[in-house]
Amino acid sequence: MTDDETVSHRHHPVVAAHRSRRASDAQLRIADAITKFAGSMTFVYLHAIGFLLWMLFAESDPWPTLTLIVSLEAIFLSTFVMIGQNRQAEFQQAKADHDFVEQELELKTNTELTRAIHAMTTELHRRLVEDPGQR
Repeated sequence: MTDDETVSHRHHPVVAAHRSRRASDAQLRIADAITKFAGSMTFVYLHAIGFLLWMLFAESDPWPTLTLIVSLEAIFLSTFVMIGQNRQAEFQQAKADHDFVEQELELKTNTELTRAIHAMTTELHRRLVEDPGQR
């Protein structure tokens, strides 16, 4: 069994397709890596240490430059958050569409089974109750 087959067996088909599409696009892989890193405690610790070192050793008056850097970083990080939200919304819509199709198919199958059971029950009733002597 290949890795793709293993993934598709462990995950919802929409999840497997979503992962496959994201893995094939370099820009999406970069955005995912940045978002994953920016959402980690490592990111927080590195920034706390970096800002502390900057304020203590890099400049005598670090606030104007540091404010500019932090503001620019916030702009980019908020963009990555929006990219992540868009990605999540797209995934949820694809999964909802897939689930809808599957539920419609299941409903159709259940309806057909119910009709078949009704037809068999009606036929059995006719043979056993209405015409018991004609066996």
